[in-house]
Amino acid sequence: DTSGAAMIIKTRIFELCNGRYTNLSELAQAMGISVSQIYRVREGKRHINQKFIIGAIKAFPQYKLDDLFYLASELTAGTHSHQTPPLTATKVGRQ
Repeated sequence: DTSGAAMIIKTRIFELCNGRYTNLSELAQAMGISVSQIYRVREGKRHINQKFIIGAIKAFPQYKLDDLFYLASELTAGTHSHQTPPLTATKVGRQ
């Protein structure tokens, strides 16, 4: 039962960046944050903050916020061992 568990924000940007950004340095530059911050979020060593969210919106303007982020129970939110929920929304705008 996870009803009492805290919820944390998780991201899909690492799945979405395939083909658009070839490495974490390119992604960090597009987001306006450090490579180490992106790496720590990807590895589950750091929670997503406001600067990360704003950067993701800048780096992926064709996606909605719900496409980039989702809530997960802190109990089930491992590093990359869990399955990312599927995208339900569609891209907006032109690519």
